[in-house]
Amino acid sequence: MRKSVIIIPARLSATRLPRKPLLKINNIPMIIHTMRCGKKSNIGEVIIATPDKEIFDLVEKHSGKAIITRKDHFSGTDRVAEVIAKLSDDDIKICINLQVDLPNLNYEDIKKLNHLMQKHKCEIGTLASPIQNINELKNRNIVKVKTKETLNDSNFVSAIDFFRETPSSASKIIYHHIGIYAYNVQTLNKYVNLKRTQNEIERSLEQMRAIDNNINIHVALSSSLPLSVDTKEELVAVKKSMEYKG
Repeated sequence: MRKSVIIIPARLSATRLPRKPLLKINNIPMIIHTMRCGKKSNIGEVIIATPDKEIFDLVEKHSGKAIITRKDHFSGTDRVAEVIAKLSDDDIKICINLQVDLPNLNYEDIKKLNHLMQKHKCEIGTLASPIQNINELKNRNIVKVKTKETLNDSNFVSAIDFFRETPSSASKIIYHHIGIYAYNVQTLNKYVNLKRTQNEIERSLEQMRAIDNNINIHVALSSSLPLSVDTKEELVAVKKSMEYKG
């Protein structure tokens, strides 16, 4: 089996929810919840990629591993790529970019994504869940993915498009995208050296850079719908969902 690593990009200067990685759920910082989720998957080393010493020190205090990165990265993916380069480990073939704002992701889904990447040797893999209602479909804060085929518990199908605003002509094969990515390391290195595309800029979705450059993204069905945390309201919702669950 090819070697995998989980890298969690985290910074304090997020514009929509400042100091997001340090916000507490059940009195535990979000970054620690996410780190522990990654460790539970048991697929490889878990590393936090951060430009901030405060995050670095917190992770070390909780027996985690962190690497200081440059402050001027445009995206979390660029931060992840810097850490991969610093590791200088040619045995690492799959890198999972786990977002810090998914503290309630089921670790079994990380295992599933890694398994499918190992099995199919894809360029990029990600997760999605069924759309729950019309409000979710219309919510611009929720990223949607259109797939080539209907997702089921075992398949891994190609993504056709990603968007925030659902086109009126959209097909029924649309899902709620979950912000976790598994990269073939060669693809990751190729991706971060590509120029941003017009779709990426207009939609504020960096995965469009891959789509626009004919890099295939495969999608697997998540076992649940983890709530991403980008606003105070979403933080309250995640707190309620995780209350008393440890």
